[in-house]
Parts: sequence; C-alpha cells; structure tokens
Amino acid sequence: MKKQLLTAVMVCSALVTVAQDSIQPATSKVPFEGMNLTWINGQNRQSSSPLSLTDKNGETILTATVLTDVYFNYNFARPKDNTQTISASTGRTNEFTINQASIGIESNYKNVIGRLWLQTGNMLHIVQEADGSVARGRNTGTGDLKFIREAAAGYHFNVAYGLNLEAGIFMSYIGLESYVLQENWSYQRSMVCEFTPFYFQGARLQFYPSKKYKTELWLLNGWQSYNSWSRNIGFGNSNYYRPSENVQLVANFYYGNDTHIAGSERLSKVRRFHHDNSIVARYYRNPGSKGITQAAFSLNNHYGFQAGDGVKAKDNYMTGSSLAHRVWFNKNKLALTLRGDYVTNPGGYLAFAPAAPSAQPNAYDKAIASGKSLKMTQLSATFDVMPSDYVTFRMEFAHRNANVPYFAGSGGTTSQTGFTSDPVDPDWLPDLVKTENRLILAVNFRL
Repeated sequence: MKKQLLTAVMVCSALVTVAQDSIQPATSKVPFEGMNLTWINGQNRQSSSPLSLTDKNGETILTATVLTDVYFNYNFARPKDNTQTISASTGRTNEFTINQASIGIESNYKNVIGRLWLQTGNMLHIVQEADGSVARGRNTGTGDLKFIREAAAGYHFNVAYGLNLEAGIFMSYIGLESYVLQENWSYQRSMVCEFTPFYFQGARLQFYPSKKYKTELWLLNGWQSYNSWSRNIGFGNSNYYRPSENVQLVANFYYGNDTHIAGSERLSKVRRFHHDNSIVARYYRNPGSKGITQAAFSLNNHYGFQAGDGVKAKDNYMTGSSLAHRVWFNKNKLALTLRGDYVTNPGGYLAFAPAAPSAQPNAYDKAIASGKSLKMTQLSATFDVMPSDYVTFRMEFAHRNANVPYFAGSGGTTSQTGFTSDPVDPDWLPDLVKTENRLILAVNFRL
C-alpha cells in the first residue's frame, strides 16, 4: 500500500498533523490543523522531530530524520537457504538482518519544497528486484537510483489551504500501510499492500481545498517502475478526508500501461487499473489511563485488473482486504494489534513469484498455468513496546495459508544445497508448501 506511502513534516505548530504529505509552510490556513494523527495505521507515530534547523527569525529551514530497523525472522519451516519468500517486509529467515537504514532531510523554506531520503538494507533489494522496467533500453537500472528512497523538488503555493507541485521519486500512495515498517501497526504488511507499489517516479499536484480534505493528481512512469514500459505514462489520483482527529477516509486510483510482450518488438496494449479505499477510526481514547489508553481499527480494500491485447479482465484481476484492530495500553507505551487479510489474484499478474524461473515448472507455476486462481489468507498478532517516541520493540506471530503450494518449505527455493554458487541439479525443484508460520522480533530507532 503500499503501502504508501510517506513521512512529511509540517513546520512549527503543524508538525504533528500531517504524514505522507509534503512539508507545509506556517500560513494562516494549515490543513488538518490541531489534529494529532500519530495513532493512524501507516503514519509516523512521533509527535515531534528534534532534528530541525531554524533561521534567526525562528522559521524552520530543514528537518532531518535518521531511521534504523533490524529484525530476526524465525520461519518454522527453517528453509535451508535462509530465504524468506512471498514478503517484501522480510527477506531472510533465522538470522539477524538490517532491514532498513535511512537518513533524510526535508524543507519548505520560503515555500521551496526539497526532499532527499537515502536508504540501504534488505528491504531495498526485495522491492527493487520487482521492477522489470529497467530492462527497457539503456541508461536505466536500479543502480542509478537504488540508494535513494525519495527525492523531490517543487514549490508550495498559498492557495486555499495549500497547493504543492512536485517532481521526483516518491513513496507510493496506493494502499494503507507504509513502506516504512515503523509507521505500520504490524511488521509484516498485509498482502494487498505487499502486492501493490512501494514507489513511483513522476510528478504530483497536491491540493488542500479545505482544512479537512486533500486530493492529489499524479503523472507516473508506471506501476512501481523507475522507467516507462511503453510510450504512455500512467495516471493516478489520491484522496484523503479527515472529518475529525478520530477518522480518516481514503480513496486511491491508478491507470496505466505496465506489461511487456516477451520477445516482441510490439509494445503491449494491456492496461492496468487499480483502486483501493480505507477507513481508519479511533473509537476510544483515555490518554491518562494506566490501562487502555486508545483503541482503533483499520479496513483497507483493493480491487484491480488488467485487460487488452487478448488479456481478459475476468482472468486477470486482484481483490483483497485487510482488517486490523489495535489497542494501546499504559499511556501508549504498549500496544497489541490483531489483523486478518486475504487476497485473490487470478492470473498471478501481481503476485510474487515463489522461486526463480527454471526449465521445470514448480508446483505453483503448474497451478497458475492450469488456470487455478491464487487465494491467500494471513493472520497476525503484534505486540509493541514503545518506551519513547524514538524506539519500538516489536514481537509478531504470523500465520499464512494458500490454496496452492506457495511458501518456502524446508528444502528452500534456491538450489538443492541452498547456495547460488553451486550448480543446480536439473531434476531439483523448489520446495513449496501451502502453509507458513513465523515469529518476528524487531527493533527500530527513529530520530
């Protein structure tokens, strides 16, 4: 979601009110002013940013952020290659892994928007390896941009409650959950957010016609792609409505040309459409309590398809939903989240490949080729310990199930030995199973 997403800071008194938007200047009209949105799924939970530089008049010049996220993911199947499959949140099992290390600066000094986030870590490679657009032409490739999480330049216009025009690389607006796992209620993202983009390259226009509503128009190179799949650009639209501090309603749309006909000079005419909507609502709040201090839920629904050039929407679509419930305790220093989600993807055009392609079709390849639709469910329970705004200790149990062999079994998905450096036995096939159980321990630091 995707999801979606990312950290943006409003200056001065508006700092805590907006996430995933550009920095806003201190004007007489500030969108979402007075709303503390740090409880929302997919938003930064920090109420302030200590790394700010101001000029002699007290106006913020720039804000800096440092982030480190480390996890230990125990897969009960114990794959021999230590490779976690079907996840963009975790890529390794049974070992300590730096998932994300990132530093960034953001500014809207004198209405000029500037943003640069640098990154490295395991999650970077998982996400970028899914970008097939870098095979089109030369002067492309993730090598050009791989360590840039987000970079943009633009200008803020004092129109209504704000109008921002920006171009660059952005975190995706599709989906509810964020690319930054610290911002989500769960560590392993829902699968509807895992199967949708994490970044876009293009330009966007953000407009705040009122204090409680934001709409965005996007021109994009494509569906999670640095480069374009064809001569056509993609189009996007995102809408946020917050009638009060306790409710957020979101509707997102995407339309573009995002496929390639293997071995053909002819550009594909397949068009992709995707829509997601969500509601996040806090129905209880008692900040001074030593017991339950907050309770909220989030519901994120997805529908999409691709069609054209002989591809039929009825055979190539995606539907899914994710429902999460979170309860905070002890003045928001402890929290428990329960989540259930499902996704079905006939044709598998968005689903992760469980293993590298080979001459012999594996169990998943055979199932999809026979016309069987992928159906997957996921249940998770997450317990967070948050002694301060700057650190989170997280423990999570996740169970997943699919109607076809889809997850890594004990034999792994790399080779018969588990090493890429060894010749692969021509008779070897990846070990795929229908169920998976994992225990994730994580700690993240953010300043």
